[in-house]
Amino acid sequence: MSVAKEFDVIIYGSTGYTGRLVAEYMAQQYGIGKDAPKWAMAGRSLDKLEEVRDLIGAPKDTPLVVADSDDAASIDMMASRTKVVLTTVGPYQLYGDELVAACVKNGTHYVDLCGEPGWMREMIDQHQEAAEKSGAQICFSCGFDSIPFDLGVLMLQEEMNKRFGKPATRVKGRVRAMEGTFSGGTAASLKETMKAIAKNPGLVKILASSFGLTPGFEGPNQPNMMIPKYDKTIDSWVAPFIMAAINTKNVHRTNFLLDFAFGEDFKYDEMVVTSPGDLGKKAAEMLAKANPLGGEDGPKPGEGPTKEQRENGYYDLLFLGETADGETASLCVKGDKDPGYGSTSKMIAEAALCIAQDSNKHGGGVWTPGALMGKQLVKRLEEKAGLSFVVES
Repeated sequence: MSVAKEFDVIIYGSTGYTGRLVAEYMAQQYGIGKDAPKWAMAGRSLDKLEEVRDLIGAPKDTPLVVADSDDAASIDMMASRTKVVLTTVGPYQLYGDELVAACVKNGTHYVDLCGEPGWMREMIDQHQEAAEKSGAQICFSCGFDSIPFDLGVLMLQEEMNKRFGKPATRVKGRVRAMEGTFSGGTAASLKETMKAIAKNPGLVKILASSFGLTPGFEGPNQPNMMIPKYDKTIDSWVAPFIMAAINTKNVHRTNFLLDFAFGEDFKYDEMVVTSPGDLGKKAAEMLAKANPLGGEDGPKPGEGPTKEQRENGYYDLLFLGETADGETASLCVKGDKDPGYGSTSKMIAEAALCIAQDSNKHGGGVWTPGALMGKQLVKRLEEKAGLSFVVES
């Protein structure tokens, strides 16, 4: 018989920039009390936790947990006390190993914001079997990478099946509009991945393949996303999208985990829309050469945009599906805050609560948001987190 856990969710990293936003969202959306989820803030320093709790206006009786990635016993103790650990402490390849292992051991569920496919594959290979046995549901990439894309494809495929009785064999993900910055954590993770490749050149194969997260399965050749091109489907030029490298892997893993619900010949790509004509072509070529993470001037881990910038951010994503017989449909996913912080902090909070409170039919293992939570999470995101999933055609 499993022991009842003290908390539904512990937010580990609550004193960092993104973790603080998650805790603030939980405090404002749910509060602390009889009917609220049981949640706690966790970090390395009790003084800092108390300071952040007061800064974000969380109730004085919000539980605080001291845990440090350098202290394995504290990480194990934290994992044993909660149904779900929500962690914003990255890069995960530097700070995540002990925590994932502790969650797997304790049968505790886990969500993060990881966009580091090399490390994710390591965790799949190390923990899939043990997580299946302990019942721990490990779910990476619960922020802008990759929830809107993973769930966007899933909901489009539901529409394809409803309308045509079969899934799309080809889906295009197109970023139509986006206002906001990528997080400092995203840039730091990319730097750590580059260092990891230098130490282990074998990682290149995993990183280069759209099937880097589907051990034992290699699907068909995927569309080239690295060069600007004219997309006749939407009558516009499109350019490479920095998040495509992680999102496409997660979408293919979702298909893999759902016993190939999209088919074994499924093709998927993601690109940014510019505009038609010569101007669109020039813009696409410029985007292809630019560093969207801002180089050395970009945000550092722990830094981020102002509240006004977060509030004024948004994104608009289009998913176009086509069956083997040429039947088509499209679906739009929109978010009401900047992608890297405002929207991400709400998405990961609702993902953690979805696992903690909405019983899903799955057992333990290393999952994706789409395969593990699917429509349950879509419902939460539409009701609480400012996202919309709308069929366009």
